[in-house]
Order: sequence, then structure tokens, then C-alpha cells
Amino acid sequence: MSLIKNVGTIGGLTAVSRVFGFARDILLARALGAGLAADAFQLAFTLPNTFRRLFAEGAFSVAFVPLYSRALHGNDGEPGSEEAAERFANDVLSVFVWVLLAFSGLCMVFMPGIVWLLAREYMAVPGKFELSVFLSRVTFPYLGLISLVAMLSGLLNARSRFGPGAAAPILLNIFLISGIILGDYLRGQSGDDVVVVQVLAAAVSLSGAAQLAYLGWATRRAGVRLKVTLPKFTPEVKRLGMLILPATFGAGIYQISQLVDTFFATSLPQGSLTLLKLADRLNQMPLGIVGIALGTAILPMLSRHIHTGDSAEAQRLQGNAFEIATLLTLPAAAALAVCAPAFCTAFFVGGKFTPQDGALMAQIVVALVAGLPAYVIVKVLNPGFFAREDTRTPVWTALASLIFNIALNLYVVERYGIVGLAGATAASASVNCLLLYAILHKRGWFHFTPKLASRVARQLIATAAMTAVLWFLMPLMTERYAGNLFEKLWSLTALVAGGGAVFFASAFVVGALDKDLIGQLRRRRPARTKADDEILEVE
Repeated sequence: MSLIKNVGTIGGLTAVSRVFGFARDILLARALGAGLAADAFQLAFTLPNTFRRLFAEGAFSVAFVPLYSRALHGNDGEPGSEEAAERFANDVLSVFVWVLLAFSGLCMVFMPGIVWLLAREYMAVPGKFELSVFLSRVTFPYLGLISLVAMLSGLLNARSRFGPGAAAPILLNIFLISGIILGDYLRGQSGDDVVVVQVLAAAVSLSGAAQLAYLGWATRRAGVRLKVTLPKFTPEVKRLGMLILPATFGAGIYQISQLVDTFFATSLPQGSLTLLKLADRLNQMPLGIVGIALGTAILPMLSRHIHTGDSAEAQRLQGNAFEIATLLTLPAAAALAVCAPAFCTAFFVGGKFTPQDGALMAQIVVALVAGLPAYVIVKVLNPGFFAREDTRTPVWTALASLIFNIALNLYVVERYGIVGLAGATAASASVNCLLLYAILHKRGWFHFTPKLASRVARQLIATAAMTAVLWFLMPLMTERYAGNLFEKLWSLTALVAGGGAVFFASAFVVGALDKDLIGQLRRRRPARTKADDEILEVE
């Protein structure tokens, strides 16, 4: 019950953020299309986001949360305390701030070289390389700001306060939507896309400042007082550093894989990078809502069970998370694959975004969502290592998937272009997922139970029934997807409602849904005490 509540909190707020992000992408596509300025902005936005995922949401979070949780809650019979946790957080913050400042400053100085490494082909298009460098410098302060946001989010997550960290990205999307509207107004009748992307780049960094202010307020509200002092390398900070190094390498391998995809995309015809990023963010909607929510929610809970030696609860928790992940992502992947042409046409085509752009984007979406279940399941499996302070094993699985991805890209990109690139990304994610599970199973940390295997098989049956209905409905309304607003709304509503109704009805009939759990959720409960909540957490 506690897992579902936490996933609901994170997933619900993330869903709001993704809706805003979806609106942002629609406006961005229509305002800029898939051209020079759009490609330059996508590259500039990719750079700080890549390093953010590498340092902040990747290596730092998975190393910081278990150690902070240990300082707060205790470990192996040793009591924790608020004082120990606050002291540890202050020591980490005082080192982290200076590292971020130094790294960000160096990257901004050497930005022309960084952009050249990723997108040297842009030099062949007059003005494109220079615009990419300028926009990247403007957006890069976002890295330092959002990295501090990630630290404060991890601190609050360890205290089971998941709301603020999940809500913060909403601010990013609000700022970017405002930036698109303001940029479009400022360019007026000139049609100069450069004006729009300049405003957008500034909006990215301003959103980082807004998110940091919000998380700082939430942290103080939680009773935690943090301050930056001269850096002190205490034993706990050194321990964090020892965990971060392999985790950074592991997360770095994944991010290198993303940069490899960016490199290949920039070598393809103009607009390819923009189409890939837009398609990926459509694919990221269920990943963000389900995968990130599950991974964020189970890491502190899993850490507590493992630190207290309760391996049975750790297995049960990951099994429940796995079941929730597949229940939501299997139908999402199938629906996106079948309905991609409808979604891309209805939402994105218009303004400077042409029907040809929409058709190619739909093909990219189909290739990407083939790996959607794997993307989400990796978020469920990785905490099984991180909660045990094993940040090395995911390095090797990520390295294997990176090698596989590069080798596959070298073969498919020349033959199948941007669609082949997307397919290689999905395939490498599946390889990583299989390797992670195999190692967890071999070590006895997590395994498929007959009950879990049966539940997933029934989910596949329900997904197949839904897919058949969508396959039948799609051609019936082809002309409506590019029609007026009313035609778009009712045709897409018919698809979503029809597919959803068939899936959940089929899932209920074949037993893909846990009816006992649904009964618990629907049953009214009397007011509970804190002790009752602790009991429910392990039910």
C-alpha cells in the first residue's frame, strides 16, 4: 500500500509535468518545425540534460539516498538521528556546490570543442554551429542549478516526501511554454526562428533557478536546515565519493550512449535530431510517469528492508514494482506503436511542422517504444543493486549495452537512417534489462515467482486484445486525425477510450489485475495512526 501511495504521488505529479511537457513540444514543433534553429536548440538542451542525468539524477542520487537514509534511520541495529543526517547533508552540499561550479565553468569555456565533437556536421550549414555554441552556453547554468535540485529531492525522498521533487519539473515546462510564446511574439512578422530559440535557452536556465528556490523552500518546511561552508572531506563524504565514481561511470555509459545517438542524428539530414528528440519525449511520457516514479519510490524503501536484513520484504517489494511496471507499460507501448501516426498527425502537424515530418516522427516512435517496457523495468531492477550499495554491477551491464548499441548503429544508421537509430536504442535497452535481471537472479536478490510470471502472461493477453481493437479502429478515422479540432478530439478519444476499455476489461477477466489489491484500495478504512501506516508498509 505504501509503495502504491508513493508511486501514485510521484506518478501523478510527473503525469502533470509530462502533460505540460507534451504541450511544450507541440508548441515547439509548430513554432520551429524541424529545421536549423530547432536542431540547434535541441542540441543545446541535450547537453545540460545529459550531464544532469549523469551526475545528479544518475550517480549522485543512487549513492546519496542510501547513505542519507542510513544516517537518518540507522543500520544493522545502530540508531540514526536527525543530527547525523543533517551533518552528512551539509558536508556533501559543501563539496558538491564547488564541484558543480568548477565543472560548469570549464564546460562553458570549452563549449565550441564540445559541440564540435557532437555535431561537427553542423559546420557545413552556415550559422548552425555558431548558434548551437551560443545556445549551449546560455542553457548550461541549468546543470548546476538542477543538480542541487536533485540533491534536495533525494534528501526529501529519503524522508518519504516525494511530492516536491516530482513537482519541480512542472516549473521547467511552464517556463519553456512561456519562452515559446514570448519568443514567437518577439519575432513578430520577421519569421526569425533564432529569436525564439534565444528566449527558450534563457528560459531553461531561469527554470533551474525557480526549481532550486522551490526545493529549498520544501526542504526548510521539512525541518532541514542546510548551509554551504568550506568543503570538508569527512569519512562519510569520502564513502559517498567511492560510491559515486563507479555509479558515474555506469550512468556515464548510458549517457555516452545517448550522446552517441545524438552524434549519429546530427550526421543525418537536417531536422533528424529534432524529430528524434520529439519522438523520444512522446516515448518518455509513460517512462517518466511509471518508471521514474517506481524507481524513486522503491529505492529508500528497499534500502530500509535490506539494511534491516528483511530479504523477503525486499523480494516482495521489487516483485510488486515489477508487476505494476509491466501492467502499465505493456499496453502503453502497444498503444503508442499502433496509434503513433494518429498522435503525431493530430498533435504535431501544423505551422512549420509538415505532414512529412509527422510521418517520419511516427516511424521513429514505433521503433523507440519497442524498448519501452525494458526502459521502465531497468528502473525497477537497478535499485536492487543501489540499495545494497553495489554501484559497480550496473556499470558492466551498461557497458555491454553501449558496445551493442554502437555496433548496431554502425550497421543500421546507414541503411535505415533515423528510424534505424531509434530501433538500435530500443534493442540496447532490452539487452541491459536482461543482463540486470540475470545477475539479480543469480545472486538470489530477486527472481520471477510463478505468481509474477502468471500475472505478466495475463497482462500480455490483455495487451494483445487491446492491440487488435486499435488495429481495427485506426484506419476507420484516418482523415479525422488531420481535420479540425473537434474531429481530432473525438477520433483520438475514441481510440484511447476504446483501447483502454478493452485492455482493462480483458485484464480483469483473465486475472491480469490483482483483484485483492483492488479490493483493498476500494475498501474504506478508518483513520489510521502513524503506527498503522508502518504496518501497512510491509503488508
